[in-house]
Amino acid sequence: MKLEQIGFYTLSDARVASASETSRLSRCELILTGCCNFRCPYCRRVGGPDLDFGQAERTIRLWAAEHLYAIRFSGGEPMMYPRLKELVMAARGFGIEKIAVSTNGSAPLYLYQRLIEAGVNDLSVSLDACCAADGEIMTGQADEWEQIVANIRALARSVYLTVGIVLNDQNAARASDVIRFAVNLGVSDIRVIPAAQNGDRLNGITVSPDVLARFPILRYRVQNLVGGRPVRGLRGTDSDRCGLVLDDMAVCGDQHYPCIIYMREGGAAIGKVGPDMRRERAEWCAAHDTHADPICARNCLDVCVDYNNGWSKIIRNRPIPPAKPHQRVRFPRRILSLIRGLRARPELSDA
Repeated sequence: MKLEQIGFYTLSDARVASASETSRLSRCELILTGCCNFRCPYCRRVGGPDLDFGQAERTIRLWAAEHLYAIRFSGGEPMMYPRLKELVMAARGFGIEKIAVSTNGSAPLYLYQRLIEAGVNDLSVSLDACCAADGEIMTGQADEWEQIVANIRALARSVYLTVGIVLNDQNAARASDVIRFAVNLGVSDIRVIPAAQNGDRLNGITVSPDVLARFPILRYRVQNLVGGRPVRGLRGTDSDRCGLVLDDMAVCGDQHYPCIIYMREGGAAIGKVGPDMRRERAEWCAAHDTHADPICARNCLDVCVDYNNGWSKIIRNRPIPPAKPHQRVRFPRRILSLIRGLRARPELSDA
């Protein structure tokens, strides 16, 4: 399948064909704070103080110098970061096209509207329930449900807004009801995912064909479910390298990580935020066997697996330029090693 069919605007066949340590940065996520007014039972909390504003701006500037396409601000609850609007304006000023915020949806509506005016064009809101009673259980907060629902309904009219439904033992049985509830709020798409610590919790979801036709991200995941494919984890035939790290990045504090899941699951950082990040990520990609890493092997998402399978095929088949007479080609050793390793794995399945 074409990556565009999955529904995420940062995924494309063109991106997977050109990804390298010098290609345009596609998507980067910045953790602004570990503070949150909710106590969701599945949350992998981020500790430490708020990110220093100067550090945040410097990180965005480094990304913008690599022609970053899409940025996401998250946390914790990024709406609790006091200078979020200034960072959004900075991102827009640097020419970043897609500016997203991941939020629990509980802030006053006017604050979200101000962010949209400042440049936010993508909101991702958590919605793990379909009624107030379940909402209180899933957020650990009373008296927030009506505000969240009203905000989603209002904001969905003016911005690309997706809802994320995280399933665990407490709400998995109501997944189909939550999906139907989200559809009626007018959202742009719906992401359903099992909590990392609860394994695969997508069994039994039923969604009508007309709904699937409207929501490509939801359709992709439901089709995987029907086909018996787990949302999380690597299969034996999947790529053992992560090409996503080449033009995708997650930053918490002053360190950059392979991805946001890897960071939240306690994985080690690749390195410090700075001008060498792209080189460090290419070296990590070439040397890191994702099948041997328990975090990647258990938690890599289906969409990332499909991307990496497609990227691995392209790398495996990309020719090494021939040497000119009396001239040795100085092809980077890490890239030679990566290509040869991937060529030795003809069993990689189609993405």
